[in-house]
Amino acid sequence: MIQRIQSIYLGLVIVLSGVLVFFLDLWVEVNGTGITMMHLLNSKNYYQIVLAVMFLAVAVLGLISLLMFKNRMRQKRINGVNILVNLILFGLLIFNLLSLSGEFKDSLKGIGIWLPLGSIVLLFLANRAIQKDENLVKSVDRIR
Repeated sequence: MIQRIQSIYLGLVIVLSGVLVFFLDLWVEVNGTGITMMHLLNSKNYYQIVLAVMFLAVAVLGLISLLMFKNRMRQKRINGVNILVNLILFGLLIFNLLSLSGEFKDSLKGIGIWLPLGSIVLLFLANRAIQKDENLVKSVDRIR
């Protein structure tokens, strides 16, 4: 059912990866301009386009998983793929963070770089809640 706690977790993943990346700076360039999703989508740099596509893929996978509430095992598998995509995205963002010039200060580099880590935590919590639902259904089937 859609009113479960994992739906809230998956909704937050969609908001983090599909909405907040348009408003939060992913990183700040040397000249002081903040890079958001709109900058990534309008970029000619393939690396930045891959980052934008990966953020959108995380949001789409979260939406697909949210709508797969009748098939819990498929929902868990989609969340696992989404966690993998988030880990790759986080690694690429950290690589970009380390290749930027200047001091290493998170507040100056952009808070949006930590969004994939938040998504990973929320997806993990969603998988735990899905597993609890699956165990509950199996225990009820055992009683019959």
